[in-house]
Amino acid sequence: MTTEHGARPAEFALPQSRQANERLHAMIPGGAHTYAKGDDQYPEHLAPVISHGQGAHVWDVDGNRYIEYGSGLRSVSLGHAHPRVLEAVRREIDRGSNFVRPSIVEAEAAERFLATVPTAEMVKFAKNGSDATTAAVRLARAVTGRPRVALCGDHPFFSVDDWFIGTTPMSAGVPAATTDLTLSFPYGDLAATEELLTRHAGEVACLILEPATHTEPPPGYLAGLRELADRHGCVLVFDEMITGLRWSEAGAQGLYGVVPDLSTFGKALGNGFAVSALAGRRDLMERGGLRHSGERVFLLSTTHGAETHSLAAAMAVQTTYTEEGITARLHALGERLAAGVREAAAGTGVADHVLVRGRASNLVFATLDQLRQPSQPYRTLFLRQLLAGGVLAPSFVVSSALDDADIERTVDVVAEACAVYRKALDAGDPTPWLGGRPVRPVFRRTV
Repeated sequence: MTTEHGARPAEFALPQSRQANERLHAMIPGGAHTYAKGDDQYPEHLAPVISHGQGAHVWDVDGNRYIEYGSGLRSVSLGHAHPRVLEAVRREIDRGSNFVRPSIVEAEAAERFLATVPTAEMVKFAKNGSDATTAAVRLARAVTGRPRVALCGDHPFFSVDDWFIGTTPMSAGVPAATTDLTLSFPYGDLAATEELLTRHAGEVACLILEPATHTEPPPGYLAGLRELADRHGCVLVFDEMITGLRWSEAGAQGLYGVVPDLSTFGKALGNGFAVSALAGRRDLMERGGLRHSGERVFLLSTTHGAETHSLAAAMAVQTTYTEEGITARLHALGERLAAGVREAAAGTGVADHVLVRGRASNLVFATLDQLRQPSQPYRTLFLRQLLAGGVLAPSFVVSSALDDADIERTVDVVAEACAVYRKALDAGDPTPWLGGRPVRPVFRRTV
C-alpha cells in the first residue's frame, strides 16, 4: 500500500475497499447511488471506495492516493473542495438552507445564470439532470399538444424517467405504451430526422439531444435541426448537462451559436453540489408559472431544488469559470493529456487499439481488441493497470485542478499499461491480465 504516487505492490489489492463494497451491497441496491459508479464498472475486487478528495486527487479507504479523472461523473470540474466554492457554501449554510418562501439567493442565482447563458430568458433550478430533462419533455408536450418525444439515439443517457429508460435494455417496469411514444433519430443526419418528423407529422413534441459529445457537430447540423424543429412545429431541447461550462461558459449553444427553445444544465454547474437547471424561452417557461392565461403546466416543484448553499455553489462556479478562464484551462490540460496518451500508445505499438476521443475538455478513451472492435476485457486490463499505477480513470475527463506533474505521471502510467496491452494483443487473449471477470456495460437486461 502507498499513500503517494509511485510503485504499488506487485499484486495490487484493495482489501478495505473490498470489505466496504460488501457493506454497501448489503444495504444499497447495486452498492452505489449511481449505476456508473458500480463496482461492475471496475476490475473484479479493484473498485476503490473513496475516503476523501482534494483538488485532482482522491484517497481510498485502503490509503492509496489516485490522480482522478471524470470526477463525480464529470461534475467536479474545478477539483474537490475548491476553496472559492466552499467559501460561498459555508457562508450560506450559516444563514439557513431552506425556507417556507423563496430566498433572495434564488433571484441572485437566476440572475447569475442568465448572465452566463444569455441565450436563455428564464431558468428554474432543481437537484438532478433527470428532473430537468423530464420537465423539458413535459413542457414541450404541453405547449405543442403532441405525445411523442424524439431523442438522439446516439447519446447514452437523458433521464431516469420512463420516457427514456424504457428505450434502454433496463426497461423493466416501464409500460410498453410509454416506450412507444419515444422515437429515435441519429446524430448528424438531418435527412433521417426529417423523414422521422414527416412520418410522424403532427405527433412529435420535441427533439432532444446533446448538442455535442465525443464528436463535433457536422457543419450546419445544429442550425439544420433548428430549422427542422421550426418547420415541423417541434420544441428543440439541448441537453447541456455535459457541454454546459465545459464547451464554453454558455454551453454548446454559446459556442456554436444555435439557440434551442429549452436547455438543461447540471454536472459542472455545482462542482459536486447538487444543482441542475432548466432554461429557455420566456413564453415556454412561463407556462409553468403564474403570469399567463393558458392551462397550467406542472413544470418543476422540488422541496430541495433551491437550497441556498447549492445555489451559492453554482454562482461561485460560474464566477470562477468566467474570471479565471477555466474552460480554456480545461481544453489546454486535455490537449496535453491527449497528446501524451497518443504518444505512449504509439510508442508501445497499440496506437490502433488504445484511442483517445472527444473534445479536449471532455476526453474519453476506447479499448479495442485484435480486430479493432470495442472490448470490455481489454478495457478491464487497461483500467487494472491504471489503478495499480495510481490513476483512477473511467474516462480522461480533466478537472482544472490537475497540474503538469499529474499529467506527466498519468502519461507514464498509461505507457506502462500500454506495454501490458501489447503483450495481451500478442498473446491473442487478455484473460491472464484481467484478475477476474471483465467490466460490464451499465445498460444490460440481466445482472
